[in-house]
Amino acid sequence: MDKIFRGDLSTPRGRATAWVDALFVDHAIFRLVWTNAAPVVPGVLYRCNHPTPGTLAALTRRWGLRGLVTLRGPTGNGSDALAREAAGRLGLTVIDMAMDSRGAPQPERILRLAEIYRTMPTPALVHCKSGADRAGLAAGLFLLLRGGSAAEALGQLSWRFGHVRRSRTGILDAFFLRYAREAEGRKPFLDWVREDYDPAALKRDFHAGGVASFLNDRLLRRE
Repeated sequence: MDKIFRGDLSTPRGRATAWVDALFVDHAIFRLVWTNAAPVVPGVLYRCNHPTPGTLAALTRRWGLRGLVTLRGPTGNGSDALAREAAGRLGLTVIDMAMDSRGAPQPERILRLAEIYRTMPTPALVHCKSGADRAGLAAGLFLLLRGGSAAEALGQLSWRFGHVRRSRTGILDAFFLRYAREAEGRKPFLDWVREDYDPAALKRDFHAGGVASFLNDRLLRRE
């Protein structure tokens, strides 16, 4: 079951359904009491798991947020609807940038995200569902685009945020490691993405651990 919400927040029943969908289908019940919100570059970009309306309001007050980048895209579920409604009340610009947590990062998506980062209102908050994998990738890309190192980018993919490196999401670590090996210090990151990076080769060469993948995909039910 992907969702039970049908897109209507205008009635008490629709709003209640959105909350049930968010809390129990999209697992937001865990996000009521735990968030992995953290600065990527203070005053410019922050990251977290999918914020509930209350969390989004609190983070907006704390960090003075002006933009919200959702790496899930427009899912249409209760979490998405409630967060977008809250963003509208808070005056945040919402930007959709769907990313994948288990596939080799695609050049065209990296380039689009780079353009979003160039033009978005700041400070901004970037989020996925769990704030572990796609948010880590997006945060690492932001650091590389600002001239940071692959090691700094890899630091955004860690147990601190819930990232499991030995599962299928470890392909994101492999992406940063490949840039470090093939081009870091010799070629600008985006030039490497445009001219040399081969996602098919990265996918072919990467091998995930079976137990870690089962934990991440089946028990934790990560996207």
